[in-house]
Amino acid sequence: MNSQTEKSMPAYNPFKTALSARQPQIGLWLSMADPYLAEAAATTGYDWLLIDGEHAPNDLRSTLGALQAAAPHPAQPVVRVVEGSTALIKQMLDIGVKTLLVPMVDTADQARAIVAATQYPPLGVRGVGSAVGRASQWSSRSDYLNVADDEVCLLVQAETTTALQNLEAICAVDGVHGVFIGPADLAASMGHRGNPGHPEVQAAIEAAMRTIIASGKAAGTLTSDPALAQRYLDLGCSFVAVGVDVLMFVNAARKLRSQFAGATVAAPARPGAAY
Repeated sequence: MNSQTEKSMPAYNPFKTALSARQPQIGLWLSMADPYLAEAAATTGYDWLLIDGEHAPNDLRSTLGALQAAAPHPAQPVVRVVEGSTALIKQMLDIGVKTLLVPMVDTADQARAIVAATQYPPLGVRGVGSAVGRASQWSSRSDYLNVADDEVCLLVQAETTTALQNLEAICAVDGVHGVFIGPADLAASMGHRGNPGHPEVQAAIEAAMRTIIASGKAAGTLTSDPALAQRYLDLGCSFVAVGVDVLMFVNAARKLRSQFAGATVAAPARPGAAY
């Protein structure tokens, strides 16, 4: 690609484009925190892969490793940060994260601050240092500063009763492209800790999804229940994660082991026992 082509390259984020077109995106949660597993997952046909930095032991370098491992494959990486600080978001964007998921966003003011962290001045407060970063391909993308704001896809998590009370205002924030409902934390906030399937929680989730979709923003969530995932997709959710890698592994391992629950090892024959 010559430099003239590079200068005219448009902003490019296939996941953001798909959400804008309301094309359902099926995802897989990556909690193994290992680039080798991220690479393997990237070959399995999912539309997006969630690299979890909130409840999995990922840091900046392991997140970078997962991004690099997934890069040659069609699956789009989405990175969940541990929290939405301006400094952390800056680091994530500089290593090439294009789609961010930020947990525990309860108010429109929080959402606006996070949006500002994803955008360069004069629109936002993101520090300018991409020339030495992976995001600009170490300055080979000479247009990067012009398209970076548009490439970012920002997803925020609404996962408390406070967030649901403020949901319309959160959805109205320009620069928020989708809202993810966190079932586990929402259930706890509603007094049903450990039971996201409770009818009250499910009713709140579905009402929230309708609010998000009506606002024109993308709605998303995570569930390992295929029937529930389909229900959310039927409601109009755009991005739904349908499994968690580490749980898929341990559940399959436990199931396999259970098939040998009564297995015993035959005692070796004593010398001379046949005589």
